[in-house]
Amino acid sequence: MDEVMRVVESLQRAAKHKVATPANWKPGDPVVISPSVSNEEAKKMFPQGYEAPDLPSGKDYLRFTHVD
Repeated sequence: MDEVMRVVESLQRAAKHKVATPANWKPGDPVVISPSVSNEEAKKMFPQGYEAPDLPSGKDYLRFTHVD
């Protein structure tokens, strides 16, 4: 039952916030902001901020944030 609840929460957050949840995600863990969301949109959508790790490509399409 725990896994079912985890999946339901993941799907709800993905639909509401334009994010994806990584494998083994649990509520409270960071989520990935969809690459279709521009940095300007992300700043408005996630005022608490987000983190973009340094990637070899130098691009910042992989962005992590927290949502409620």
